[in-house]
Amino acid sequence: MSKTLSLFDEFALDIPSTQSIKYAGSKLKLIPQILQLTQKVNARTILDGFSGTTRVSQAFAKLGYNVICNDISAWSNVLGTCYLLNTKPRSEYQPLIDHLNALPPIDGWFTKHYGGDTNHGSAIQTDGLKKPWQRHNTRKLDAVRQEIENLKLDSVDKAVALTSLILALDRVDSTLGHFSAYLKDWSPRSYKELILEVPMVFRSEGDHKIYQSDIFELVPQVSVDLAYFDPPYGSNNEKMPPSRVRYAAYYHIWKSIILYDKPKLFGKAKRREDSSDQSSASVFEEFRKNADGRFIAVEAIEKLIKMTQARWILLSYSSGGRATAEELNAVMQKNGKLLAVNEINYKRNVMGNMKWSNEWTPSTTKPNQEYLFLLEKKCSTFC
Repeated sequence: MSKTLSLFDEFALDIPSTQSIKYAGSKLKLIPQILQLTQKVNARTILDGFSGTTRVSQAFAKLGYNVICNDISAWSNVLGTCYLLNTKPRSEYQPLIDHLNALPPIDGWFTKHYGGDTNHGSAIQTDGLKKPWQRHNTRKLDAVRQEIENLKLDSVDKAVALTSLILALDRVDSTLGHFSAYLKDWSPRSYKELILEVPMVFRSEGDHKIYQSDIFELVPQVSVDLAYFDPPYGSNNEKMPPSRVRYAAYYHIWKSIILYDKPKLFGKAKRREDSSDQSSASVFEEFRKNADGRFIAVEAIEKLIKMTQARWILLSYSSGGRATAEELNAVMQKNGKLLAVNEINYKRNVMGNMKWSNEWTPSTTKPNQEYLFLLEKKCSTFC
């Protein structure tokens, strides 16, 4: 169910409901501000370039925008296909979900690597490793995932089944919301039974497209009214070591569930080999400077803005990222007209720390800020 939120006493904004997994970079709380800024311009087609959980894409689609949903991750591609390309009423999926729920559990690859016994409350197993799920749920996972493969479903039906499975697993995990480390003691929810439910799919009349592309390869190929970018953030911690867990590694298990490729694993968290720092690094997460002394992450953001074929660009960024607000402000001013900046402090009322300004001076005293920059590009870069 959606809710109505009044912003700045200008108009009432209908906030569509969205659904997805727990995610460290989720913009769920920013959706009202993202939609409000988008309604300030005359956009009908939107590129969500780093769609992640697809919550923002879902909200745009429900409001009637034509959405291009893109993310490099396989699991995001499945979520986008499930929610944006669905053409059936939810009830038509119930027999499929009932069939998957009725399968007898089996011991398989996921149970071998990610399932644990209760051990009197401890998630630490005899091999000394912690596990993200209890065995009774990974045995169900093994059965359901194999059956999804056996059924030879079409792309949307398969995406709905996989989304249902991921959402169910997300409700019974024993993690802090990612898979780079697991809890020492089993979470209360991990004792619950894995039960699949039909995702909150909807039928949209929009002409939506789903991509799983590197953003720099995609933007020269598509032209939209507005591009929304929420790139991964490189840490601004000067002591951050060269080797660290990347966004791709936080959600490596979702990739294994989607691909069902039973990859080689490494480390205490049993990560996929292709989720290593060397394999999964993103230029937007880069914390180093180039030969000219400029942060590579900032350079990448400016390159993306210049390459994007859109009249307007809406950029999300966090004060915890490698790029500073001052640097982003300079990048924006150089590449067009900065129409608005929303600054949100989650430590206080979300709506109480927002400001509109064409002459913007970023805060240096408030921690944990989220920024939304709305840019109108110079005509020569998109006309």
